[in-house]
Amino acid sequence: MNTFENSSSAFYSQNGKGQSPLILHSQPSVITESQEDQGLRDFFGVMRRRAFVVLGISTTVVGGVMGMTLKQEIVYEGKFQVLVEPVKDDNSLSKVTSSKEENGQKSEFDYETQIQVLKSPEFMKDAIRQLQVSYPEIDRENLLEKLSINRVGETKIIEVSYKSGNQSEIKKVLDKLASVYLDYSRENRQTSLRQGLNFVERELKGMQTRVDNLQKQLQFFRQNNNFINPEAQQEQITNQLRLLAEQKIGVEQRLAKARAEYTRLQTTEGGQAVLRDADVYKQVVTQIRQVEAEIAKERTRFRDDTDMIEVLQEKRQNMLPILQEEATRVLTIRISEAVNEIQSLEQQKQKINESQLVLDRQVKELPVLARQYTELQRKLQVATDSLNRFLTTRETLKIDVAQKETPWQLVQAVTLQKQPVSPNPKRNGILGLVAGTLLGVSAALVMEKLDTTFRSVDSLKEKLRLPLLGTIPFQRKLQKKQSYSASLAASNHPKLLGNTSQRQLPPASYDFLYQDESSKFLEALRVMYTNIQLLNCDRQIRSLVVSSALPGDGKSTLAFHLALTACAMGQKVLLVDANMRRPNIHNLASQNNHQGLSNFISGSATLEQAMGHLPAMSDLSVITAGPTPPDPTKLLSSRKMRQFMVEMNEAFDLVIYDAPPLTGLADASLLASYTDGLVLVVGMGSTERDTIQQTLDGLRMSQIPVLGMVANRVKNDLINNHYYYYQVEQTPVEEY
Repeated sequence: MNTFENSSSAFYSQNGKGQSPLILHSQPSVITESQEDQGLRDFFGVMRRRAFVVLGISTTVVGGVMGMTLKQEIVYEGKFQVLVEPVKDDNSLSKVTSSKEENGQKSEFDYETQIQVLKSPEFMKDAIRQLQVSYPEIDRENLLEKLSINRVGETKIIEVSYKSGNQSEIKKVLDKLASVYLDYSRENRQTSLRQGLNFVERELKGMQTRVDNLQKQLQFFRQNNNFINPEAQQEQITNQLRLLAEQKIGVEQRLAKARAEYTRLQTTEGGQAVLRDADVYKQVVTQIRQVEAEIAKERTRFRDDTDMIEVLQEKRQNMLPILQEEATRVLTIRISEAVNEIQSLEQQKQKINESQLVLDRQVKELPVLARQYTELQRKLQVATDSLNRFLTTRETLKIDVAQKETPWQLVQAVTLQKQPVSPNPKRNGILGLVAGTLLGVSAALVMEKLDTTFRSVDSLKEKLRLPLLGTIPFQRKLQKKQSYSASLAASNHPKLLGNTSQRQLPPASYDFLYQDESSKFLEALRVMYTNIQLLNCDRQIRSLVVSSALPGDGKSTLAFHLALTACAMGQKVLLVDANMRRPNIHNLASQNNHQGLSNFISGSATLEQAMGHLPAMSDLSVITAGPTPPDPTKLLSSRKMRQFMVEMNEAFDLVIYDAPPLTGLADASLLASYTDGLVLVVGMGSTERDTIQQTLDGLRMSQIPVLGMVANRVKNDLINNHYYYYQVEQTPVEEY
């Protein structure tokens, strides 16, 4: 007995001792999972599948950021601080204005203007000239680019900082600027204040004139264009357009209904429907029927040539033209009403279109007027703000000139930072890592969104809403074995040749899947078989069809190993390859395909000639597809095929049909109609969502019983390890 037979016997023996395979119960769990937990689990599942994408993008971004960081020039910074106002001011003028400051007003010192003065060309030219002796490359633009002058919060301190790659340059520039600023506060500040006051006075006249002119222009614009508020006018036009659009939709709907009614009146059915509602017409019809009833009654007593019957018939003939005239009159009236309604609605629609054209022209003109209005408003606002700012500055300068000047004080001497301020590898690395991670996660989510296949069992169950019969893990060794079996069958190996009347198949070398009794693949097959048998409590599942939406989902492999599993669990099993278009069972079973189902159904072979047996499993019979016929669907829908399926149901405990894909073919549907149901195989990572949904819609329309679905080729990280295995010292089976 070979290894496969030993493992199969052990499989059956283990179940024969009362150990039932673990099944996936369909009852709802007591513990419910919130949408937030489900979303987190899906998110981490995507990150696990796209880990290489996230890691690659993060590494690239961090590497690029760090590379740019290392190439940056090293920059140092130095600074000093100057107190520009006294901390306590006891002069009389400050006492006059102290009440305002106590009410929460800020200092009268204009820091923004003072900072601009300190950066002005006239103020900086002497300092630049002296610095150019040691550093000729320094000019005003270069100095202002590296120089920063700011107020320290809400204090009376101004901080001056300078950045450069040369520390000695920083020291010399800041020392010179500190000296210049202190000299300015002692000697030139009052003169500058008076010059600033004169400058403000001159500018105020021009600014006031500009504000007056802009106000007049805005007034004339409103009067000439009847234009008050562009937002309100735009909202009004928008509301009118919306109302017209709603009216137009209503008119078009009524017009379509009227045209449909008119078209219906032109037909015989429509005319009859109208006549059924006409009272006069119904009365005439009632009278005719009464006359016909009297005729029928009199005929039971007299012959047709009697005077009584002739009078009644003449009366009936006289009423028929009246009936016809009434029908013509009613239809003419209804058609006229329909035509009038259509004409009225078309006129309403034309008026609405004309109103829309007028409003569209106003909408097109509105942006031009609004832009002109906004431009005038902006100019007026800018001019007014400038005027107010200069007025405030004038009042401030007057107070400053009147006050006794207090020299500035250097509260912090020139200091140099030992560490460079730029570049900062640690900060850039963290920012690069965060940005790279976000980009990687975004790319992973986009890739997952664009992926139209099923990647997780949970998404499969949520989308299809079918019983999940099992999750089958993907086996690398199994794929290699299938490739070897296909090449063996295609090469007409000597083991496969010989007497075809009673073909003895060579032992299938799938023992590597069954050596480990607790392997996930073997346990998944057990669970799948047990779930199928538990679908119907009243009677046992005796026959089923295994199919998929598209080729390549592993349905043939699954059908073959399901047959092996059922046979190992003590069932007498028949595996039928009903895929005559692209047969594969003979490759999996390592046998030839010279004779099979097509030969038996067409009558060129007996059932004994078409059926083979596995030596390792005497209760497993296999019928290959046989040569491809011209019309496989015709054979599968034949009476002999139906009779064959009925006989096989009686002869075997379980009959498994490997059918062609469902999309575009009727073979699987034909077979499933005469079995207990269909098992739908979904290849994880290969079957598209839209395709499987279309397949299920087709099955529902055909009323094909679907037992459930099987998630095939599920990777290890997508399988929920809910199994507990009892195993002795064994070598783990290689999976992926």
